[in-house]
Amino acid sequence: MSPHRPGAAPGAGPVPEVKGFLETSLTDWKGRIAAVVFLPRCTFRCPYCHNHRLVTRPEELATWPLDEVLGRLERLRAWVDGVCVTGGEPTLHPGLGAMLRRIRDRGWAVKLDTNGSRPRALGELLAAGLVDAVSLDVKAPLEPVPYRRNAGPGSDPEAVAESLGLLRDAPVELEVRTTVHPELLSLGELVRLGAALGRRLRPRGAAARWTLQRCRVDETLDPGLRRHPPLSPVEFEAWRRRASQAFAAALDAGG
Repeated sequence: MSPHRPGAAPGAGPVPEVKGFLETSLTDWKGRIAAVVFLPRCTFRCPYCHNHRLVTRPEELATWPLDEVLGRLERLRAWVDGVCVTGGEPTLHPGLGAMLRRIRDRGWAVKLDTNGSRPRALGELLAAGLVDAVSLDVKAPLEPVPYRRNAGPGSDPEAVAESLGLLRDAPVELEVRTTVHPELLSLGELVRLGAALGRRLRPRGAAARWTLQRCRVDETLDPGLRRHPPLSPVEFEAWRRRASQAFAAALDAGG
C-alpha cells in the first residue's frame, strides 16, 4: 500500500485489503449490534496489542474481497445496526474513504476505530461525512515518555492531541478509550490523563465518554508483558473510579 498523500481526496488510492470480518459484535459499538471489518498494518507498536498479526504479519492472514463482505452484510441487515472499521490503523490506507463510501452507500452507519496518529487523514474523512462514530484510543498522558512507553517509539502524542481536537468539534459520536496495565501506566498518570481529557472534551458536555479497559496479557505483541500480571478486577475498578472522578471533575469545571 502506498502512504497517505497529503491533500488527497478521501478515497484516493486502492480500497484496502480486508484481513478479518466479524459478522456480529455486542462490544465494538456501544448500544449497537455491529459487524466488524479488520484492516492491516499500524503506525504504533503497543506492547499489549492483541491484533499484532494484523500489524506485523498481515500477509499471513486471508484477504476477504470487499464484495463478499458487502454481500454478507446484506444478509445480516435484519439484525446488524452498523459496521465498525478497525485494525491495525485504518487511516494508513489512502483508499479507506472509498471503502467507507461503499459501505455507507448501502445504508450502513459506520464507526471508525483509530489511534489518532494521522489527523490529516482523519480530518478528511470527517469533512466528507464518511463516519458516524469514532473510537479514539488515547494511550497515556499526551507527553512523549508515557506515550512511547505505551505505544512504541514512533508514536507522536501531538498528532493524537490534534485528532482529539478534530473529534471534539465534529458532529459524530465519540468514545475515547484507554487500556490500563500497571507496568505501562501508573495510577497517577491515569488520573492526570483523565483530568486532561475532561478539560479537552468539555465542549461536548454530557456527551463526552471515556472508556477504560483492563489489559489482558494473553497473546500480547510484547511477550515480556505476559510475565507481568494485570490489575485484578478489584484493583482495576479502584483505578477506574479514581480516574473517572478526575475526568468528570474537569469536564464539569467552569472556565
